[in-house]
Amino acid sequence: MKEDTDIRKDFPILNQEINGKPLIYLDNAATTQKPKVVIDRLSDFLSKENANIHRGVHYLSMNATTLYDEARSCVANFINAENDDEIIFVRGATEAINLVARSFCNEKLEPDDEILITEMEHHANIVPWQLIAGEHGARVVPAPITDEGEMDLDQFESLLNERTKLLAFVHASNALGTINPAKKMVEIAHRKGIPVLIDGAQAVAHQEVNVQDLECDFYVFSSHKIFGPDGLGVLYGRKELLNKMTPYQGGGDMIETVSFDGTTFRPSPERFEAGTPNISGAIGLKAAIDYINDIGWETIHEKESLLMNHANESLGKIPSIKLIGTAENKVPVLSFTIDSAHPHDIATILDTKGIAVRAGHHCAQPLMKRLGLSATTRASLSFYNKVDEINQLTEALKEISALFES
Repeated sequence: MKEDTDIRKDFPILNQEINGKPLIYLDNAATTQKPKVVIDRLSDFLSKENANIHRGVHYLSMNATTLYDEARSCVANFINAENDDEIIFVRGATEAINLVARSFCNEKLEPDDEILITEMEHHANIVPWQLIAGEHGARVVPAPITDEGEMDLDQFESLLNERTKLLAFVHASNALGTINPAKKMVEIAHRKGIPVLIDGAQAVAHQEVNVQDLECDFYVFSSHKIFGPDGLGVLYGRKELLNKMTPYQGGGDMIETVSFDGTTFRPSPERFEAGTPNISGAIGLKAAIDYINDIGWETIHEKESLLMNHANESLGKIPSIKLIGTAENKVPVLSFTIDSAHPHDIATILDTKGIAVRAGHHCAQPLMKRLGLSATTRASLSFYNKVDEINQLTEALKEISALFES
């Protein structure tokens, strides 16, 4: 088990000052920082191994192909996919959702059909469904949540019906931290023959994901949320579904044959990876996953639980702070408001103290409306954060509270 000081040394960006203060990075739900092993792996690949894949017979190309394929295997093992071919590399979780909307739902939707989501969804798990539903006269239906930010499972189940063609929901909320009962929700949907997509962008950095145990049909996440490079995402899909889906992008490397009379497509995963992929990004993601495996989930859970409990207790003692989203089961995300203070003002003042948080609607405007808010301030934690950083955040928030009370 690595000590805190050893883990901190793994992340070069944390060893700097912002506005003359040591950086306290509490915006991990937006993007995670990158360990040196990921940075070095990208540098090594680009400086020594760079080549295009699947096309060349020379050494560099064949080696790059092997590295890219190894990255796919690594991701499959990480989420316990049954087969490497069930892993599609895309630009991000958002593109993965759009791919399913275009290639899976496009041929299934009819007028008056429904796609069920939840009130806590990120815009990326709302807008693609609205676009495809609108083209077919279908509609997107939100399942309600409680005031604490948890799913109302009874109402959720009542909304699944013969018109529901897909259930799509977030594994963990980026704005509230709520971890949804994903396995239970999948089970309820599957009893009614409804396929399920899970948006795992906020879950994968904080907990083990086992897609075979979840029995979901699709699962998506982004590399940059899990200590890897940006510009790369993952779509997991059950192989029998992927090979029946029509590609929504065409180009090189995803074809079997091309003639002016027509084209035939390769099976998954190549059929959905048109053109040159983000080769270095995939290799960087493998390095990030290897790093997580080296740290170990037990260590990650222990450190994040300690930080989250301390933050809840510390912020809960400030009378003017209202914590938003108090679900029993959460990833380390704290959204809050302060009486009379706008969330953007709070974040701006914290930045002067070197503390990086996020303020706004967090790409979840319907959720904010449901909660009667326009915005919150959000502090999101990772295992490389320290208890002392929570203490400094707490003292800064006490000062801000006093400032706006005066």
